Amino acid sequence: MSVGVLCAVRGTAESIIVQAVEGTNGRLSVTRRCADLTELLAAAEAGLGRIAVVSVDLDLLDRESVDVLHRSGVTVVGVGDPSRPWLADRLRAYGVDVLADAPHDEAGAGDLVQGALAALDSPHAPGSRPAAAPDGVGPERAPVAPRDVEGAVVAVWGPTGAPGRTTVAVNLAAELAASGGTTLLVDADTYGGSVAQVVGLLDEAPGLAAAARAAAQGTLDLHQLARLAPVLAPDLRVLSGVSRADRWPELPASSLDVVWSVARGLARWTVVDCGFCLESDEVLTFDTRAPQRNGATISALEAADVVVVVGAADPVGIQRLVRGLGELTDLGLGSTRVVVVNRVRASVAGPRPGEAVAGALARYAGVTDAHLVPDDRPALDAALLEARTLREAVPGSPARRALAAVAARVDATVRAPVGVREVVAH
Repeated sequence: MSVGVLCAVRGTAESIIVQAVEGTNGRLSVTRRCADLTELLAAAEAGLGRIAVVSVDLDLLDRESVDVLHRSGVTVVGVGDPSRPWLADRLRAYGVDVLADAPHDEAGAGDLVQGALAALDSPHAPGSRPAAAPDGVGPERAPVAPRDVEGAVVAVWGPTGAPGRTTVAVNLAAELAASGGTTLLVDADTYGGSVAQVVGLLDEAPGLAAAARAAAQGTLDLHQLARLAPVLAPDLRVLSGVSRADRWPELPASSLDVVWSVARGLARWTVVDCGFCLESDEVLTFDTRAPQRNGATISALEAADVVVVVGAADPVGIQRLVRGLGELTDLGLGSTRVVVVNRVRASVAGPRPGEAVAGALARYAGVTDAHLVPDDRPALDAALLEARTLREAVPGSPARRALAAVAARVDATVRAPVGVREVVAH
């Protein structure tokens, strides 16, 4: 049975490629010659082909489109113009499986077809490997001033109820930066991002949304990410979130996957303040091209080397934390975790709040080494009023000392060998 090929190639190269496909003795056949990207995506989602041959300059083509093709089980072959190598670089950044020069004769088309067949026969899933540049397309751009050691991503997540995710994320980032590691603090909360306000930055800055747009167009690099993330303190940069909750579609998961990858080259630590919700909209999941509001959070959790799970130290907060830990496990997210219980106080947890909270987590969640952050409201209010971190505003605060211990735990967990990280975290 022949494998269907979807062709969305501009110019004279299309007819040459079609002839080469039809000359594969029935192994391949062109099932649709697509006039534009919309027709190509519709054909892919309908299952009409397993290979898509796409021009580098196809209108509206971006990383999200390539991701849609991959989710449809389609291997993507990008056709570039050797006289315009920067376009081939962009197509490579989109995540295509094979890059080839636009053929001018039968031999060139035959090489393209053989490359497509090799990619199709590969045991790897479409898009799971980096694209290889063919001769003549142009070399890959080397990142500017890459780090010697790849940075780590730390996702700060917690269940609904405002347990203090942003407070923990901001101060965790400050402590990691102070320990000598360049740190990037990212606001990826699509429901109520507030990192910019907490640290005293303008919330109208382009920030993460601009980085996601650049990633979608294949142009995000270290220089651009650094420009979008202003320096807040020595070794600490901030990538602000969307200024209004209704702007969440500007943060697609496929683009954020690229942002986390580039961030690893920019900073030793990337601390991501995530939203609370992990569910997938059952209606939207039937439309693979519809944006997912919780995609930003899930993308960060999937990319994270360590997930810091934050819960509140009251009966409702502990119940939500226990259920949230189970939800993470059910979804296969955050296998390496550091649990933080925030706002520990006797007024709501009894005369020995630390023991009460630790006992509840050990009994109901099997967590025996949670970090307990005392409820130091005067210090937190002073830091918020001055738009500074606890380390800057109230360095002697008990809450600050507890969060410094969390930073040390995260550092030790990431430095541990991969095989023992989960043991160290738990």
